[in-house]
Amino acid sequence: MTSLHLLHLSRNAPSSPYLLSSFFSPFPLKTLNLKSKHTSPGPALCVLQWNRKPELAGPTPRVAVITSGKGGVGKTTTTANIGLSLARLGFSVIAVDADVGLRNLDLLLGLENRVNYTAIDVLNGDCRLDQALVRDKRWSNFQLLCISKPRSKLPLGFGGKALIWIVDSLKSGPSTPDFILIDCPAGIDAGFITAITPANEAILVTTPDITALRDADRVTGLLECDGIKDIKMIVNRVRTDLIRGEDMMSVLDVQEMLGLALLGVIPEDAEVIRSTNRGYPLVLNKPPTLAGLAFEQAAWRLVEQDSMKAVMIEEAPKKRGFFSFFGG
Repeated sequence: MTSLHLLHLSRNAPSSPYLLSSFFSPFPLKTLNLKSKHTSPGPALCVLQWNRKPELAGPTPRVAVITSGKGGVGKTTTTANIGLSLARLGFSVIAVDADVGLRNLDLLLGLENRVNYTAIDVLNGDCRLDQALVRDKRWSNFQLLCISKPRSKLPLGFGGKALIWIVDSLKSGPSTPDFILIDCPAGIDAGFITAITPANEAILVTTPDITALRDADRVTGLLECDGIKDIKMIVNRVRTDLIRGEDMMSVLDVQEMLGLALLGVIPEDAEVIRSTNRGYPLVLNKPPTLAGLAFEQAAWRLVEQDSMKAVMIEEAPKKRGFFSFFGG
């Protein structure tokens, strides 16, 4: 019987700053033995990571779209937590909420009362682009841009070209960001096509269930047809107890089905609901939760354009002595 303990190994393990992590490795030079009442039953954690800042790979600014196809798998949660993790690592980040009809990123970040102007106001000439950017009070190098206000109508001409103009304007602004993260709406309709147009890399968020995986496979094909070849995957809401009981697909199964590089694995965590309602992303929690630690390391890999491997480890059967019959 194989146990579903996941070892997250770097793709380039010999030179990696995070050689070993038994589930998630967030902090430098620390060995953690964490058990959270908010998470499903699972093994204790042991992490190891060198004490250094991740090295930014690739030309900047990097424009990444966070998508899935299926709704409700955690795209917006991923955008909020990855974005703030990048800001905490010292990189400048602009998060663009491209979900026009169901805007939620501002709620997760606790910035809903500070959105006075949107990208549509910029296009209409009602404000400057810098006026539409909402700066986070906790981390000044993180900014939010919403495309439109709820219940407002988009102009008929808004589409991929308009979003490209907005992204190009952000690139050529007075302070060029290191990352532009685009929160993509669910589905594969016009909103999806618009959101992926300016991106040159993608983060595909999925859960280990067959409906989400079918949609993720379809979205992968559409991203590749649009010229986006750098696609990495985050598997969200993983429960080791269900995997152990063979009631949920393992991360290895998901990788075999989609054939994508693995950016991170996020465990099921009840703290997600609490953080969403408070407008306080998981990565800011003290003490950190397991899901928050997983998002932090996914952000680290994103910076260095690295990936991870999920490895199955066989558990040795427990030795039973003579007194085991009496409960010893």
